Amino acid sequence: MPYSDSSVLLIMGGIFAGVGLGLFFGDRRREKQEDDVLASRLDVKEFLKHSAGGSIFRGMRLGGLITAIVGLVMLGIGGGIMVWG
Repeated sequence: MPYSDSSVLLIMGGIFAGVGLGLFFGDRRREKQEDDVLASRLDVKEFLKHSAGGSIFRGMRLGGLITAIVGLVMLGIGGGIMVWG
């Protein structure tokens, strides 16, 4: 049975939303773990001068958020096609 256009959009939107939310919340968890490791160090100031890992966390979180938004838009379009199409 071939999939209709709305089913394909709904499946793709669900995958995009799931991956985006996974990236967003997974990145928040990893950032919290790294902050806990940094808090246990005695000389945090010197360590922070030599590491530039903060931008990686922000980039992954932003990418996850954008992916989730695209997925939700695709879900909305697919649902609209099913209802009014």
